[in-house]
Amino acid sequence: MIWELRHEFKVTLLVEIADIPRSTYYYHAKQLEKPSKYESVKTQIISIYEEHRKRYGYRQITTELHNRKICINHKTVQRLMRQLGLFCRVRMKRYNSYRGEAGEVAPNLLNRNFHADRPNEKWVTDVTEFSLFGQKLYLSPILDLYNREIVSYCISEHS
Repeated sequence: MIWELRHEFKVTLLVEIADIPRSTYYYHAKQLEKPSKYESVKTQIISIYEEHRKRYGYRQITTELHNRKICINHKTVQRLMRQLGLFCRVRMKRYNSYRGEAGEVAPNLLNRNFHADRPNEKWVTDVTEFSLFGQKLYLSPILDLYNREIVSYCISEHS
């Protein structure tokens, strides 16, 4: 406010009305003339943001700046991006393996009666997916409910 009115009125009068010390006004006036400390970093942030089609957030931009040998804290990058009005346009979707009712549901023949009177009377199985070395493997053990031992198992890979 004082900065705009300084040409019409005396600074001493404006400072007195605003109830601030004269030195404070001149300190802030001097700060306005100084170039920003992060001007070169801001241009780098904008270029990285545009290179990656506005899909990078402050974490990825911080990593990219570190790759370009510009050492800066992630909180500073976040603050500068907020000042520039830059934000990630795309949110990463979290992995969710649930696909609803896939395939047929087998009839419930056991009705939660897991007790068997003799061997080979009741067998149960389940399929478990593992991801090893970038490859999906499926394990399906077959369990005899009489003695609770694995009768057989099957390992297959997804192709």
